[in-house]
Amino acid sequence: MTRRVAVFGAGGKMGYRVARKLADAGHDLRAIEIGEAGRARLAEAGIAAVDAEAGLAGAEVVVLALPDTLIGPVTAQIAPQLAPGTMVLILDAAAPYADVLPKDRPDLTYFVGHPCHPPLYNDETDPAARRDYHGGVARQAIVCALMQGPEEHYALGAEICTAMWSPVTKVHRVTTEQLAILEPGLSEMVAMCMVDVMTEAVDECEKRYGIPREAAHDFLIGHLNVEIAMWFGYSPKVPSDAALRLLEFGKSKIMREDWREALSPRVVRQAADLIVHGKV
Repeated sequence: MTRRVAVFGAGGKMGYRVARKLADAGHDLRAIEIGEAGRARLAEAGIAAVDAEAGLAGAEVVVLALPDTLIGPVTAQIAPQLAPGTMVLILDAAAPYADVLPKDRPDLTYFVGHPCHPPLYNDETDPAARRDYHGGVARQAIVCALMQGPEEHYALGAEICTAMWSPVTKVHRVTTEQLAILEPGLSEMVAMCMVDVMTEAVDECEKRYGIPREAAHDFLIGHLNVEIAMWFGYSPKVPSDAALRLLEFGKSKIMREDWREALSPRVVRQAADLIVHGKV
């Protein structure tokens, strides 16, 4: 079904990708973009930019492809122009979880969606898909949350998210809080921190101990391949007894005992405030 979808920030890094996907899916796209570079990028793709007033007129869904710091102010600015039942779709849980969306419009639907990105282990055979780490060419799952609005609007939000991040393999439904625990909690405060430490460990191997950087890099990436496969169930988990002893020894040297608090709603709310307001 064709939907009337307005996209704020349609010429930006994320907005351009989702706008093109929505247009390709046959939706009535209203591309709202004020930046000259963004408008030029849209024009090169054959998409005409419109102003906010024209884009919002009759829109069923308003996608905010904007920095988290702008979600609250922009939503407050456009809310008076939105008809009851309009869906405001946000591409990240930080701003909604930081409680910046207008509370005086219970007649609007607030929906949050985010891509999982293509998995490490997949059966993609097309070279372009195998090199696609962000999504849009390779298949990926997505996660969606109906924050506010009638239950029947969940299907509409999932439909638009599926179009924006196609090709999609699976749609996971969670709450807004659970999506915030996944990001920024799981993906950034846990996973990204550990990945960053691993790159610093490669630096340490080279700078302090004289190990050729390429050797340290290849050694780590190869071991990550097998270890992630074993621990996440893509292959039998068969580490040696010695490796398991070293696992616990290493965790005692690297991990804080209370690291799980990084996923608690209290800490995730602090992270959301840091993202949106620049402070905890």
